[in-house]
Amino acid sequence: MKAFDRWWVVVGSAFGLLVGNGPIMQFTFGIFLLPITQEFGWSRAAMSSALVVGLTMTALCVPLAGRLVDRFGIRRVTLAAITLFALCLAAVSQFATTPTRFVVLYALMGVAAAGQTPLPYAKAIASWFDSKRGLALGIAMSGVGLGAALVPQYAQYLLAHFGWRQAYLGLAVAVFIIGFSAVGLAVKEADASKPQAGSKPIALAGLSGAEALRSGVFWKLAFAFFAVALATNGAIAHVVPLLVDRGISPGVAASAMAFAGLALTGGRLFAGYLLDRLFAPFVGVIFFLMPLTGIVILLSGAGTQYVAFAIVLIGMGLGAEVDLIAYLLSRYLGMRAFGLIYGYLFAIFVLGSGAGPYLMGLSFDKAGSYSPALFGLAACLVVASYLLLRLGAYVYPVARPSEKATPATQTA
Repeated sequence: MKAFDRWWVVVGSAFGLLVGNGPIMQFTFGIFLLPITQEFGWSRAAMSSALVVGLTMTALCVPLAGRLVDRFGIRRVTLAAITLFALCLAAVSQFATTPTRFVVLYALMGVAAAGQTPLPYAKAIASWFDSKRGLALGIAMSGVGLGAALVPQYAQYLLAHFGWRQAYLGLAVAVFIIGFSAVGLAVKEADASKPQAGSKPIALAGLSGAEALRSGVFWKLAFAFFAVALATNGAIAHVVPLLVDRGISPGVAASAMAFAGLALTGGRLFAGYLLDRLFAPFVGVIFFLMPLTGIVILLSGAGTQYVAFAIVLIGMGLGAEVDLIAYLLSRYLGMRAFGLIYGYLFAIFVLGSGAGPYLMGLSFDKAGSYSPALFGLAACLVVASYLLLRLGAYVYPVARPSEKATPATQTA
């Protein structure tokens, strides 16, 4: 593939992530909550447990998906995952007639979603780009933000005109057509990292999965991204009820979330741009301090005019994390077992994403206020920033122009 063709990998990745696990599983769930519970008389807690189970299964299976991607290549694994993911969505429309079935189907969807996370797309981009790796990752990962903005609108349209069963079928069709086409036509790893038929992948520079787990750098990254996922997802998940508790109307509070979606997309693009120009841990600290500032504004009880600004700051941090995971992994742990190690880190990230909202809810239930949890989340962001600053110099820096170019190191 020629140098200018590599940007099609970025475009394809953006379209693949548009219908990835986040936009489809998480951001549409609230759309279906009321119509399904009203039709069957289920409790909201019973239905919501399906999403928790689904995300947990994704977290558990992402490392396995990473190992399979490293062993068999991106397209084989990701195309199979997209197909299974679409089939699970279609099955929900036909067979989710009891809470147990609904939870089981979401669990299966979570397993398939492990191959629909940013993992395969990040590996493809990291294998093709070096000096512009940050920008390429930022553009690709903005597909998640676009999906978060567009897919719920698509689901709501289908729900309003055809019902929730047909809406799930419509999501399944969109996942298969957009995701399968994007990966099949544009997304693949560079030849140097692509396994040949019947053989193991060519060895690349970096640590193995086992070596990474014994590395202090890995655990600094793991704890940092768990902490930031805990803080940003915890805060953003409870922004609407927090604002309503302060006397802001539910409509205005909900509309404020649009700022988070825009900031998520902007955060990924801006972080990608900066990663190619600044030392990556410094970029990480910048994007960790943004949500910290937003949380401080919320804790201060500032007026309504400052709320949108606080949400934008939290969304900026939320939007930069996935780019940072891929970029820092490639610079500190290398490309040898990128898929597996990314799977470990992303699984930890997903667990933090689920724990944050739970801790916020627990804080309100026990103390009647979100303030104790918000103080704790702010402390998490401080710790995460400190851990990034302790990483030291890149182990696998950007290749100098005089060095021999390979698909993963040649400049774009």
